Amino acid sequence: MSKIHVMDEVLANKIAAGEVIEKMMNVVKELVENSIDAKSTAIKIELGDSGVKMVKISDNGIGMDRDDAQLAFSRHATSKCHNLHDLFNIESLGFRGEALPSIASVSKVRLKTSNGQVGTEVIVEGGQIREVINSDLQEGTSITVKDIFYNTPVRLKYIKNLYSELANVVDYVNKMALSYPYIKFTLINNGKTLLDTAGDGNLHKVIYDIYGSSVARKMVKIENSNDDYEISGYISYPEVARSSRNSITTLVNNRVIRNNDLIKAIVDSYHTYIPKDKFPIIVLNIIVDPILVDVNVHPTKMDVKFSKMDELKQLINDTIIMKIKEMILIPDAIEQSNEEYQTAPKTDFNNLTQEDTNDISYQETFTTFEVDEEENTYDVSPVKREQLKIEVEEDNTYTIKEMIPRGIVYETYVIAENEDGMYIIDQHAAAERINYEKCKKNILNPSIKAIPLLVPITIEMPKNEYLIVKEKLDLLKEIGITCEEFGDNTVVVRTHPSWLRQDLEKSDLKKIFEIIATSEEFSKEKFIDHMAATMACRMSIKANDYINLEEARYLLDELRKCENPFNCPHGRPTIITYTKYDLEKLFKRVME
Repeated sequence: MSKIHVMDEVLANKIAAGEVIEKMMNVVKELVENSIDAKSTAIKIELGDSGVKMVKISDNGIGMDRDDAQLAFSRHATSKCHNLHDLFNIESLGFRGEALPSIASVSKVRLKTSNGQVGTEVIVEGGQIREVINSDLQEGTSITVKDIFYNTPVRLKYIKNLYSELANVVDYVNKMALSYPYIKFTLINNGKTLLDTAGDGNLHKVIYDIYGSSVARKMVKIENSNDDYEISGYISYPEVARSSRNSITTLVNNRVIRNNDLIKAIVDSYHTYIPKDKFPIIVLNIIVDPILVDVNVHPTKMDVKFSKMDELKQLINDTIIMKIKEMILIPDAIEQSNEEYQTAPKTDFNNLTQEDTNDISYQETFTTFEVDEEENTYDVSPVKREQLKIEVEEDNTYTIKEMIPRGIVYETYVIAENEDGMYIIDQHAAAERINYEKCKKNILNPSIKAIPLLVPITIEMPKNEYLIVKEKLDLLKEIGITCEEFGDNTVVVRTHPSWLRQDLEKSDLKKIFEIIATSEEFSKEKFIDHMAATMACRMSIKANDYINLEEARYLLDELRKCENPFNCPHGRPTIITYTKYDLEKLFKRVME
């Protein structure tokens, strides 16, 4: 008797559900994508207990006739992919024909749909169609999913707490609203509206709806293209960077995707403008011929592979860097007194009960949970930007007007002024920026001066580091470090560049070798940048190092000459300001 047999469709759908349906967000995602593919202009998502009790998606799309309404619950039944040509030219969000039968196999589903000519209602339980009846003719589709995993209780146990499930759904719907600003999205949980967009095509307005006014004011539009890719969207000023990369929304032909290479390219573009552990707020849509991307990598269709990835990363990097350099990056010291960030009640989300989810407000969901209190400290509104009166040169770089130092506090911060206002400068961060740009210029100098050593320097390393450094001897020679192998795990240095610190050359060389050996993804550009930043930090005055006013004036003059005087190489601000208007407002000399 044959041991191999074809499993029945209900069992196959339950197995598929294990991949497709991991949490409530996956249910919402698959059904919302169907609504978008149905050309809907308004989509309403209603949840009961974060979706665990009920998920209902209603749309005003093209609907289905009676035959399609029943066939939709069959595995691999799809209207979007019929042959190999379609598979390699996918323009719809769904195409696999697995989601709806997978959802139906582990829940109780009621589908109501109409194409304007016939209305149909289909009731499905555990993957089996129980009833098909006539329904009203209102064009569109609504799908209600109840009691998810009722017939697979082990899976139900692994559903996270209600707030975690709700947070995942909210995050997904946010990203879909950013992807499709011309679709009206409404998200409701237990009767509370969490998101309600206009659907008028204004992406900046959607950003406002999701992140609030203080963030929306600091988002800048970008757009650019090359022969294969076209990119557009909004990027944030560095000062509103967040502690999570979750606020980076990447889209391909309006499809929300995850791609670590893209995220890394975006974050690298902000290098030296934000701290290492912070991330910008980004909405980036990539328009590309479908044949250049593969979305058939995973059932969730969020992992995407690109052709010509290097060209795309270069386009993103160049576009963001160019836009950042056009920004005025001195943060204002006045705290933003925005009610959005101060009136939301505090909730212990780790101990949230089922009843608590009824009372979660929109602002609490998006603000208290997502936003660090520090992130909205600084605000530079358009009016304040005008008051700063920073001079703009012909090449779109910004030059700070001369600042006169008036004092030093805590042996760390220089207080300075000009006719526009008062400035507070972090002496270490400012010195780091100055030395970083000087070091980088020296390292990249093609006629770099190398000093021959009368007594060579020997440096011993662990075997694994030695093997990596040995491969980079030619690179070291390019920057003025001539060395050769000298026994096991040791190199002897014959020359070194003149910019190394006097009497600390061996220490600096050890640090350079360590940077080479421990870089995760080595590249010449990143190595040089890292080395310049490290050397700059070592060379610079520190907090609590005393400097007099004459030295402070020299520091400020040198800072003004920098290509980017606003941040140290690690992304911290070098300077903040109280404009004259801010001070007058604080002392009630002017009233708003």
